[in-house]
Amino acid sequence: MIVNMQDKGEALLSKCSKGFKSLVRRKQVDSVHVRREGHQLARKLTALDLTAIGVGTTIGAGVYVLVGTVAREHTGPALTVSFLIAGLAAALSAFCYAELASRCPSAGSAYHYAYICIGESVAWLIGWSLILEYTIGGAAIARGISPNIALFLGGEGNLPAFLVRHTIPQLGVVVDPCAAILVLIVTFLLCAGIKESSLVQTIVTTVNVCAMLFIIVAGGYLACKTGWVGYELHGGFFPFGLNGMLAGSAIVFFSYIGFDAVTGAAEETKRPLRDLPLGIGMTLTLCCILYMLVSVVIVGLVPYYALNPDTPISSAFSANGMQWAAYIVTAGAVTALCASLMGSLLPQPRLLMAMARDGLLPAFFSDISTRTQVPVKSTVTTGMLAAVLAFFMDVSELSGMVSVGTLLAFTVVAISILILRYAPPEEVPLPSSLQQFIDSVRKQLDDDSQSMERKEFNDADIVEQSPSQSEYGEASIQYPLIEKQFCEGNQDKQNPRRRRNIAIWNIALFCIGVLVLTSAASAEYLPSLVRFSLGAVGAAILLCSLVVLACLNQDEARHSFGHTGGFLCPFVPFLPAACILINSYLLMSLGVGTWIRVSIWLIMGALVYISYGWRHSSLTNAVYVPMAYLDHIYRASSSHQV
Repeated sequence: MIVNMQDKGEALLSKCSKGFKSLVRRKQVDSVHVRREGHQLARKLTALDLTAIGVGTTIGAGVYVLVGTVAREHTGPALTVSFLIAGLAAALSAFCYAELASRCPSAGSAYHYAYICIGESVAWLIGWSLILEYTIGGAAIARGISPNIALFLGGEGNLPAFLVRHTIPQLGVVVDPCAAILVLIVTFLLCAGIKESSLVQTIVTTVNVCAMLFIIVAGGYLACKTGWVGYELHGGFFPFGLNGMLAGSAIVFFSYIGFDAVTGAAEETKRPLRDLPLGIGMTLTLCCILYMLVSVVIVGLVPYYALNPDTPISSAFSANGMQWAAYIVTAGAVTALCASLMGSLLPQPRLLMAMARDGLLPAFFSDISTRTQVPVKSTVTTGMLAAVLAFFMDVSELSGMVSVGTLLAFTVVAISILILRYAPPEEVPLPSSLQQFIDSVRKQLDDDSQSMERKEFNDADIVEQSPSQSEYGEASIQYPLIEKQFCEGNQDKQNPRRRRNIAIWNIALFCIGVLVLTSAASAEYLPSLVRFSLGAVGAAILLCSLVVLACLNQDEARHSFGHTGGFLCPFVPFLPAACILINSYLLMSLGVGTWIRVSIWLIMGALVYISYGWRHSSLTNAVYVPMAYLDHIYRASSSHQV
């Protein structure tokens, strides 16, 4: 009876251990060893194409409204400084993305990086969150285009009847045919091919940038004529103080979201090691410069308190006798939304394709068209879903959920950089079909290792028996020296393992400290003493773990991890740590209602993963082998096939 209970307990423990390991199993970096079956994506994009995709996705119509509301309520003339600080904060994430994109240039972006560095469960969480972000983001952008088109044409009465918004009385739902049609048009362009869609994206983005340049040049000319009246105020440059400027930075930070769309096209880039970091860097630099110049001009053209919160740029020009400029500004807003819509719908089919390749979603989503070399089935599916949402739903209330997906992805990418530098994966998964080659290579390497150990022992024995004279003519005792050498060799083998364990624990402690600190900072409902105490504890844990990481040497295996020779993130661990802290604070600052809606979505994702993804994962029957064995195994399998 007792024996049976012990056996059942051991079996249950074994199942739990196996289940936990399956949650943290990591996949291999895509490299020359990985041979995918079927057709592949076309590698046709250059650094300029990637920059057009990134700039088009990042600069939405929000900037045409954001400068008014933020300047009036938070920053005043210091809006330019807020954009600069937000741009620097976004650059922290951009540096992390640039290294991982060049090391692991495959579709899936943050999902792919998390799967390689952290584990399958976290990767699924990020992938599921990004699905929500791209779907809701695309639908929200589409519903914002039709009002701007109507404004450009002089009102909704000038729109064709079939494009006008109308209400279904029985349901009380406002439908937007124009938004749905625009989503379907963009879906068709994306199905035509990556080069064709990127060309259209480049044209639309160019028109948007030209509109912003007009605002900068014409607005600057008017401001010079009027004497930059917006800066000659009694309140000074910081009328709301330093806190107001920082609050404005937190708001305008979200206007930089979109550069990560560049990494979604990693498999379609000609030279990913060079072009992906260049595309990310040029995207963020151009956006930051344009944002700052527009804010300098608009805030200087009109006093910040006189800006129209709905149409700040158009009203600023109208106040200076240039009513016709409103048409150019509206055209810029329409093209910005169209470019942002294309950028939102581009990464999602590639994300679904990556997840289907890994077995976490049905294989239907991984099919690639033989003619256009794009995932047509995934593109059509996501396009139809976004079109239905844009037609029937006003998703503006769900827009906060888009920010959750992005900030989670930014945070996980920064954590992945710390793991890659201090504790990169030591083992890689291989298909069970290579089991015979794995066994033969392992046996061969073990035999070689044993023969080397015997040779070293024999050499040591010979040295011990042969007397040697010191330079003073005295015989030296060899055995203690040999013992010391063996002890040092054992210590060399143990020290990397010990350093690695210390690094893993301190990365985990740092994340816990960030979570405690940001939770205390954003929990305004708690008493001040409790908030201060929790914040102090979190800050202490954070700083101590960061100091330990800074004192540790980075793992030597990082030099051979993934594709080498690309961009390297500077100032590790401090830069990723700052990125984690900023993004976590922004996550904690989102409303309770947003987190409730996101939690429901994540629970649904967990159920999908348990019922399908966990069972069908491509790593279910994988065999994990040390990285050192990899080349030998593939060489053995290749020679066997020949």
